[in-house]
Amino acid sequence: MFNHLKISVCALALLSAPAFAQQTSITIGMALEPPNLDPTGGAAAAIDEVVYANVMEGLTRFGPDGSVNAALAASWDISEDGTVYTFSLRDGVTFHDGTTMDAEDVKFSLDRARAEDSTNAQKALFAGIADVTVVDPLTVQVTLSEPNGNFLFNMAWGDAVIVAPESAADMATNPVGTGPFQFSEWVQGDRVEIVAYDGYWGDKPALSEATFKFISDATAAFAAMMAGDVDAFPNFPAPETLAQLDADPRFNVIVGSTEGETILSTNNANVSDVRVRKAIAHAINRQDIIDGAMFGYGTPIGTHFAPHNPDYMDLTGNSAYDPDLSRQILADAGITDLKLRLALPPPTYARRGGEIIAAQLREVGIETAITNVEWAQWIESVFRGKDFDLTIVSHTEPMDIGIYARPDYYFQYDRPEFQDLNATLEVTADPAQRSTLLAEMQQIIADDYVNGYLFQLAKTGVANANIVGLWENSPTQANDLTGVSWTQ
Repeated sequence: MFNHLKISVCALALLSAPAFAQQTSITIGMALEPPNLDPTGGAAAAIDEVVYANVMEGLTRFGPDGSVNAALAASWDISEDGTVYTFSLRDGVTFHDGTTMDAEDVKFSLDRARAEDSTNAQKALFAGIADVTVVDPLTVQVTLSEPNGNFLFNMAWGDAVIVAPESAADMATNPVGTGPFQFSEWVQGDRVEIVAYDGYWGDKPALSEATFKFISDATAAFAAMMAGDVDAFPNFPAPETLAQLDADPRFNVIVGSTEGETILSTNNANVSDVRVRKAIAHAINRQDIIDGAMFGYGTPIGTHFAPHNPDYMDLTGNSAYDPDLSRQILADAGITDLKLRLALPPPTYARRGGEIIAAQLREVGIETAITNVEWAQWIESVFRGKDFDLTIVSHTEPMDIGIYARPDYYFQYDRPEFQDLNATLEVTADPAQRSTLLAEMQQIIADDYVNGYLFQLAKTGVANANIVGLWENSPTQANDLTGVSWTQ
């Protein structure tokens, strides 16, 4: 009877004790710290990884499956000739400073992005806009100079988020958006904090706050996961430890795909001889790089296009590993004692991959002088300054083959035929015709060996097993927390 009484009392105590509160905060690990927090004025993917869908929103947005969905625009009508888009905006939307978001803000944002002095990294997205007209506070009309089958897709990019004239100037350090979270604090070199916005127009997130913790060192990232200092690392920088984490019941390993074409970017103004670029391409053993730098995670590519896209062409055979051919090409061209500068930003795919590529190029007689650069320095000297010969980077923007139509882009490729095809693509809506154009475009840049096409970056993430709602794939560069929650 005593034992029975003891059990009954304990059970009563458990029943009367307060339930554990649902966890509503999360710490997300990121390998790279953004150089600023303005997605309309910076090229770094890390900016969108913090603010896209969380803090900042556009007229449309990407879903986790890559679909283009309504966002600040509740709906839209398109004219018969495909040149006029009339957007109906959501009512009751406010920016995080309490000001109303309306058609004037949309006009300001699009005009700002396409202005002559615009610093938008993807200014080409807005080049076809001829006019933006405010019809009424909740209706805005965008007129294009010619039809653009990708216009709604373009408006879903992080570079096309809507900002207010009152706060646009301070976006780099104090982003003010309309999203479900508002910016709270940035401790540079350490973390960015965001908190739920009480006045959000849409469904409230399950999370009340989130911290983005910056840990670039692979060993430190693994230690942080094991210690519980971070709850999830959506793009985990230590693939060599994934098997160990996968065997631990505390964690879920999430492997998916990204839009990240990882390439040996080449400054075509400096390496202008296509024979040299071809020799470089055939000197590269992609699988060795995937195995050595990414521990087997990655899909070989032979052009700047995602393998999961239905219009992808497998052109890896065009630049198959053949060091003897590389040596023969250089010998026939009379090229000897070639030395190129290789700038490597912090990601492990770049630093580890760069060492492997340098050794492969050395085998065919091409020496490289490696310089390790921090991300901000890469943006300034390589991307903006074009002061490089070779570099390694993942282009994580969705469906971005159009960058090869921009001679002023950092790899400085200038092929009028490609530019004409891209211009035709932008005004073509028919899927079959678009597929034909995309096939021609992929073939041209592969045949021109514009860059060394390495592999499609896999999305290798790790999360606490009690977290649900993180994206498996990355149709855009984002850590979307709007659907993330803890199961207990």
